Amino acid sequence: MVPGFLRTPRLVLRRWRETDAAELLPILEANVGHLRGWIPTHVAEPVPYEQIVGRIERFVAAFDAGREWRYALVSADTRRLLGEVSLFPRVAVKRVPFDAADHIEIGYWLRADATGQGYATEATRAAMSLALSLPKMSRLTIHCDERNTASAALPRRLGFYLAATIEEPSCRIQIWEYTPPI
Repeated sequence: MVPGFLRTPRLVLRRWRETDAAELLPILEANVGHLRGWIPTHVAEPVPYEQIVGRIERFVAAFDAGREWRYALVSADTRRLLGEVSLFPRVAVKRVPFDAADHIEIGYWLRADATGQGYATEATRAAMSLALSLPKMSRLTIHCDERNTASAALPRRLGFYLAATIEEPSCRIQIWEYTPPI
């Protein structure tokens, strides 16, 4: 149902592979301060190599099971790992298996030295196209901490509107929504 590979003008979006662990670990180590607080610890925190392999194995299993689809973002010309874009089936209050979902949440992160170059926008645009092609999916969301102004600028740029702000104990989460024009 969901392809394991997408291509944009500058990026390859492909499902994670266990062999990515060797490249991912030093990226997480170098970017822990850049990523901490913006994306979940179970994705961002550097851990020993064997645990990174296990993390990627869980990403692969979730992809195969249709619970979530995480794509490594790779530069098409240099083959350098830049970050991730993900699709998460959801209902209003939580992530769910695809068959129970009424919309798709899109998530993304980039290594610090890849920000400001339009990669996240390009990857998210491709993820939007894929998500809207799935059966029953006519609404997309992006969740981000309102303090992360760079992340919040992306959904606005792609035609999302701010639908809600939720008070969390340590932050305010913005819920951005997109419904394609009829």
